[in-house]
Amino acid sequence: MVIPVHDVNPVRRTPFVTYALICANFVVFLATPGVVDSLTGESGLAQLCRLQAFLDQWAAVPQELIHQRTPPVVPTGDVGLGPQGPGCVIGPPDYDKSPPLSVLTAMFLHGSWLHLLGNMLFLLIFGNNIEDRLGHVRYLLFYGASGYAAAYAYALANNTSDDPLIGASGAIAGVLGAYLVLYPKARVWVLVPFLIFLPLRLPAWIVLGSWFVLQAVYSSGAGVSAAGTVAYLAHVAGFLAGMLLAWPLRPGTPPPPEPRGLLFGRRARPGR
Repeated sequence: MVIPVHDVNPVRRTPFVTYALICANFVVFLATPGVVDSLTGESGLAQLCRLQAFLDQWAAVPQELIHQRTPPVVPTGDVGLGPQGPGCVIGPPDYDKSPPLSVLTAMFLHGSWLHLLGNMLFLLIFGNNIEDRLGHVRYLLFYGASGYAAAYAYALANNTSDDPLIGASGAIAGVLGAYLVLYPKARVWVLVPFLIFLPLRLPAWIVLGSWFVLQAVYSSGAGVSAAGTVAYLAHVAGFLAGMLLAWPLRPGTPPPPEPRGLLFGRRARPGR
């Protein structure tokens, strides 16, 4: 897997929505129970119980999305003592949860710093050009539509799962799919882990195409011992949704400027 660091594809307007989405994701992550404690090295059962209650309220749960009902008892966030020792208390929820709305709130939740920073890196590099092409309002609607398509596709394939689905990955995958359709020849600077991190400038169709293939392989269960907590199928669905939504815009999209300099270890000819 290559790590993108910059694309050679300037924009005409400031990507305010992309910046706002990144800021919102960081703010929500810092407000997530346990994040501040993790920075100080503190952890424990109380932190885990608060996090479980928080996710149950705000994360998307496949079973809830498909059947449109929430469980009668949920974690309350408190710690109690049971027959088997200390544990998280469960009880009737003191809130009304809308499963469809939980897809939106789940887009701003992340499970770790790595999860958050990886998503925001891809959004920062590729989101600005999609926002530039669509405009601020249409881009925001596109982002949300991709996220919803990703979440419901995953829920349909895992309709009995009660594991919380969180992260902006599905929506950002839609951004990547749109970028592949609109700017396949744009050059992207990436770091390739080969003994050291080797910088290369590659066409977007190679960078994003290889990312999609990797997600598709992982979603099938190949190449990994278990899917774990990563919803690879949501990535695939979001990517395909982004491609379909962006496809009608292809004819009117101007190509990115052709960069000069080194490319794949040789000097690119002017005009290519």
